[in-house]
Amino acid sequence: MSEQDYKHLLLALDFAPDAEPVLARALRLRGQYAARLSLVHVLDYVPHSVELMPMSYTGDLMLPEDFDLENRLIEVSRAQMDEIGERIGVPPEDRHIQIGPVGHAIQATAEELGADLVILGSHGRHGLKALLGSTVKSVVQGLTCDLLCVRIGDGT
Repeated sequence: MSEQDYKHLLLALDFAPDAEPVLARALRLRGQYAARLSLVHVLDYVPHSVELMPMSYTGDLMLPEDFDLENRLIEVSRAQMDEIGERIGVPPEDRHIQIGPVGHAIQATAEELGADLVILGSHGRHGLKALLGSTVKSVVQGLTCDLLCVRIGDGT
C-alpha cells in the first residue's frame, strides 16, 4: 500500500437530489482503496441568540420555543442518513449528524475520525465561485487531510 492510498473516507452529504454523482464517486473510491467510509451531514441550523429567542417554561428548565424544530430537523436528517447508509452499506456507527457551521463541523468530524480524504459535492459555477464555493472554502481552511470536490451539475 502506498502513502497515497486512502484508508478512511468521509463523505459530506447534503441530501440534495442531484448529489448522486458524489455518492457514486465515494463508493468507487471505497472499493478502489478498500477503505472505510463514514458519512456526515451538517445541520447549519443555529439559533440566532438564546437571549433574543422566545422561551418556553418547562418546570425548572427554560427552553427555546424552537427546541422542537431543532429536534425535528435532527430526526429528519437521521432518517435520510439511515436510508442512505443502509442502501450503500455504511454501518450506523459511521453515520454522523453534526450541528453548526458546515466547514468547522466537517473539519472536526474528519479529525475526530482520522479521515484521510473528505469528499463533498460542489455545484458548477463560473468565475471565482468555480474556484472555491462558500462550502468548499469553509471546509478547506484548516482541513488536515485531502479534499475531493465532485462537481454537481452546471450551476445554471
